[in-house]
Amino acid sequence: MSAAPAADFASRDGAARVRVELGDRGYDIVIGGGALSDAAALRRSHPKLRRVLVVTDETVQRLHGMRLADALARAGLARETVVLPPGEATKSFAMLESLCEALLEKRIDRGDVIVAFGGGVIGDLAGFAAAVLLRGLDYVQIPTTLLAQVDSSVGGKTAIDTRQGKNLVGAFHQPRAVIADTALLDTLPRRDLLAGYAEVAKYGLIADEAFFAWLEGAWAAVVGGASAERTGAIAHSCRAKAAFVAEDEREAGRRALLNLGHTFGHALEAECGFGDELRHGEAVALGTVMAFDLSASLGLCSPAAADRVRRHFAAAGLPTSLRANTLAARAWPAERLVEHMRSDKKARAGTLTFILARGIGQAFVAHDVPADKVIPTLRAHGAA
Repeated sequence: MSAAPAADFASRDGAARVRVELGDRGYDIVIGGGALSDAAALRRSHPKLRRVLVVTDETVQRLHGMRLADALARAGLARETVVLPPGEATKSFAMLESLCEALLEKRIDRGDVIVAFGGGVIGDLAGFAAAVLLRGLDYVQIPTTLLAQVDSSVGGKTAIDTRQGKNLVGAFHQPRAVIADTALLDTLPRRDLLAGYAEVAKYGLIADEAFFAWLEGAWAAVVGGASAERTGAIAHSCRAKAAFVAEDEREAGRRALLNLGHTFGHALEAECGFGDELRHGEAVALGTVMAFDLSASLGLCSPAAADRVRRHFAAAGLPTSLRANTLAARAWPAERLVEHMRSDKKARAGTLTFILARGIGQAFVAHDVPADKVIPTLRAHGAA
C-alpha cells in the first residue's frame, strides 16, 4: 500500500481570494503579486466614495506611497495621507490622539474610507481610529508585512499598547476589505520576514499538522519569496484565520487558539518595553517554543513534539531561547515575566491562561495554569 502523497499548499496561479464570512459584514481578502491594483474594488464596494484617507508610516510611504497613490488615482479616488513614525511605540494613546486630530482636521466624514497602509502597528492603530471616530467609520487594510498579511490585518482586532501591556485598549472593528499585495514584501528585511513567518507556522501548530509538515520543507521558499509557496502559505493562513473569525468573532471561544505563544511572547515584549530588541513575531516564536515545552513538562505532549517545534524555528533563524544573540544581555526575571502575564487579556481573576498543545496541530486553551509550573519553563529558557 503506497503512502498518501504529501500535502502541497503552494498557489500555482500566484493569486487567491479568501472570504471572511460574517453575514452582511463579511469581506474579501485579495492576495497576490500586484493585488494593490485591486484598490479599484473600493469604488465597487462604495459606489459613492470620493475620498480615502490613507494612514501609513514614514518607511512605507517612502517605499510604496507612490504605488498606492497611482492605484487610487486610476480608481478615480481623491486621497489625503497621514504619515506616522514607524515602530511599536506608535501604538500609544498619544499617537491615537494625534491621528484622530489629524483626520478630523481633514474634515473626515462618514462618506470617507480610512485605508490602513502598513504593518501591524499601522493596521491596529488606524483600525482603532476608524472604530472610534464619528462612532465608527469604514476602513480597508492594505498590509505591507508578512505578519500583517497573515494575521493582524484579518479579523477586526484593533488596539494600542499601554504601560501595563500589549493591546490592552482597543475594539473589534472589521475592515471592509483586505488587500494583501505579496510584491510589497520584497522590500522587507529578512528579520521582518522571519518574524512574520512565525505567525504562518502558528497556524499549522494550532490545528493543521499537514500544513506544518509542508512548512518544514517549504519555509525557505516562503521566506525567500518564491511566488507559489509564499502566496500559498499566506492564502492558507488567511483561510484558517477567516474560519476562526467566522466561528468566534469576538474571541469568546475557539479563536483564542490563535494566541498560541502569545502569553509568553507578550510578557517578553513588555519586559523589553516593546522595543526593537524583540519583534512581535520573534516573541511569538520563542513563546510558542515555551508553550510546547510547558506542555511537555505537564505531560500533555511528547518531548519529541516540543523538540520538533524548537528545531523548526531554530532552522528558520528565529529565537528559541532567551540566551540567543542580544537577548542574553538581559536578566529576564522569571517572577516579573509572570506578573506581566497576569495583565494579559486572557487572564481571569489573576489566574494565568495559556494556549497549550497535546501535539503538533492539537492546541487547546488551558485556564488557571499555576505560576509555579510556568517559572521552571522560563528558567529553562534563560530567565533569571
